[in-house]
Amino acid sequence: MASTTVSKPLNSEPADPQERKKHSLPAKSFADSVQGTAAGGGESQPHSPIKSYASSATAVDDKEQLDDDKLVYEKHRSSTGTDILTTVKPDDKYEQSLKQNGATTQREKSKNGRTKKQDTTEQALASGRKAGAGWQRSAIRWAPLSVPLQRRLQTTAVLIHSVSIALFLSTFLFLCAIPLTWPILVPYLVYSFIWCDQATSGTLTRRSQRLRRSKIWSAFASYFPARLHRTVKLEPHRKYIFGYHPHGIISHGAFAAFATEALGFTDLFPGITNTLLTLDSNFRIPLYRDYALAMGLASVSKESIENLLSKGGVNGEGMGRAVTIVVGGARESLNAEPHSLRLVLNSRKGFVKLAIRQGADLVPVLAFGENDLYEQIDSEAHPWIHKTQMLVKKMAGFTVPLFHARGIFNYDVGMMPYRKAVNIVVGRPIQVVQQGQHDGRVQEDYLDEVHANYVEELRRLWEEHKDTFAKDRVTELELVE
Repeated sequence: MASTTVSKPLNSEPADPQERKKHSLPAKSFADSVQGTAAGGGESQPHSPIKSYASSATAVDDKEQLDDDKLVYEKHRSSTGTDILTTVKPDDKYEQSLKQNGATTQREKSKNGRTKKQDTTEQALASGRKAGAGWQRSAIRWAPLSVPLQRRLQTTAVLIHSVSIALFLSTFLFLCAIPLTWPILVPYLVYSFIWCDQATSGTLTRRSQRLRRSKIWSAFASYFPARLHRTVKLEPHRKYIFGYHPHGIISHGAFAAFATEALGFTDLFPGITNTLLTLDSNFRIPLYRDYALAMGLASVSKESIENLLSKGGVNGEGMGRAVTIVVGGARESLNAEPHSLRLVLNSRKGFVKLAIRQGADLVPVLAFGENDLYEQIDSEAHPWIHKTQMLVKKMAGFTVPLFHARGIFNYDVGMMPYRKAVNIVVGRPIQVVQQGQHDGRVQEDYLDEVHANYVEELRRLWEEHKDTFAKDRVTELELVE
């Protein structure tokens, strides 16, 4: 039997490096040897696969694509803790695609389960809306029923004072509707508007200390609360003109400090009789004029100031008397904005001239918190409102700020002032040298000098006490006019 011999393929060039070295052949590359071995059907040695540049570039591109899509990676560990799986977290569109495909997410399954239970309950029992549920969503904060009696009395006292003009005027009109009261009302009107001049005479005969010391004013002052502070003692044998700043909306601080004894004015300044001055038109309101005279108020007219500072007192010539003027007046009330202090003072020199003529010392008074009691619409931002207010001021002598604050039974809507602290600080007196006692002439240079000293003392009060009584301020003291 003839034997069949299988001839091995001849390799003209050995692949082994040592054999090639013996035959003085150049070294052969590993890739060529692998390719040659594979082509020749020889046995290949096990080795680690090498990634090509194309495959690695593809991986990098995929990673960059994932980064561009801003997908988040999550690593999941198996229950045995040996295998770690890295999974791409689905984006927000994943659940939307499931909904479009008719699938239901786990969240919707639980929601549908609750809906089915609710549907079953609603089929068994149908109920109306829950009464009072809207009160919880109301923007108005209502006062609770458990308000202490003392706070209710405080609110009542402030309410009576705030509506006192309307209260007395409506009472008078009601009496006019009753014919039986006419025999009394007619003589009263004749006497009040023709014969009576107590608002300007300076005699203070209608002043009632019992009414000024009434407990109702203690409740009034403790509503805010208001306090009166003294810088230095005042000599009881001199005359004084107190300048109150700012006007605010209704000047509650001035009334509490200088029209009542609730804050202890006579205790801080013994021997001085102070009179708060108000508009002369207030003494033309029937019944209210009698109430104002009993509280010791007087007209702010020139005649009234001269009579008050030249009559009575310790020597019968006004020594020991004082008057309080709210210098800014109705014009300044339009600048009464919370956490700010904008005063109308540069153009107000009439009270300084009166002080020089009467030989009365000027005492600046700064009320911290007076402007915080109300909020009002910015009239300068609405030109037509500002023009209307100035027209009313020109015709009637007063203006009507569009203000609001809290109510009687709520804390957000109404005409009652907020419960904000009012601290009235009385500054140091500016002594003056009397001029124009006979002819009424006052030197302009001296007038400007005294006015500048007054403004300087007022600024000193602000700088020394603003960090104590005006911590929430948003602006500094500003003289706008």
